[in-house]
Amino acid sequence: MSSTTQLTTFLDLYTGLLNATRESTTSGTATETQAKRLINIALQDMHIGFEEKFPWAERQARLITHPKYTTGTVSITQGSTTLTGSSTTWDTNNAWSVKNARITGKIVINGTFPVYTIASVDSDTQITLNEKYGGATVSAGTHLYYEDEYDLHADFLRPMDVHLFDSDRSIRLLDRTRFRREYVRVNTTGRPTVATIVDRAFVGDTTPVRRVQFYQPPDAAYDIPYHYITNKFAVTASGVAAQSLSNDTDEPIVPFAYRHAILFHALYHWYRDKKDDDRS
Repeated sequence: MSSTTQLTTFLDLYTGLLNATRESTTSGTATETQAKRLINIALQDMHIGFEEKFPWAERQARLITHPKYTTGTVSITQGSTTLTGSSTTWDTNNAWSVKNARITGKIVINGTFPVYTIASVDSDTQITLNEKYGGATVSAGTHLYYEDEYDLHADFLRPMDVHLFDSDRSIRLLDRTRFRREYVRVNTTGRPTVATIVDRAFVGDTTPVRRVQFYQPPDAAYDIPYHYITNKFAVTASGVAAQSLSNDTDEPIVPFAYRHAILFHALYHWYRDKKDDDRS
């Protein structure tokens, strides 16, 4: 790192932190490891708030909601988890190349509560429910399948706007507690007007799957664009996005002119947690 240039790489940033705190820059020491960790904490920390605007971290995506499905009739015995269909095509792709019914989708049987969640789609004419059916035995009854939850983009950290989910500004965004209190599961569908962000099951690692949940559950295929803040704050020398800086040649996504701000954030943590003095 030149002594007269702006901080650029991960090496520049953690070396700059060590220089600013008058610590040894000997490679491989515990102090260097602490400096690397604090640079990454600072990089994450500076993107958390909703008030600050970081255009370099803004991304755009879109999702297409699943149409409701009501074709055919269903039969199920009280206490069973096996739902049998007649003239149903649950395991067949629709016009958007997705199955007419899918795992975690919701289904209303004969128009009554409760709403059941699908554990598996076994065939065009058989579905396994997550919960045992508690109503009276149904033969050739009606059904309503819908999906009110959708995966967000893989690098989704948080929505751009704390109050609105979609870029068209037509879907209000609520916190999870208020959403659960005011918008319970329903047995009717329509155009979504309210949403909340939820964390669901883990897939392959310790990162939860981030999803958006809508009210009303969509009745048709709506194209919903949305803006969000990415969780990929670093990029390798070969251009691969990553959540944290790792290699000396990695660079933060923060524009060149502002990268010293990462060092300022790291110094705050250093003096607060390591030195415990007023300079934080």
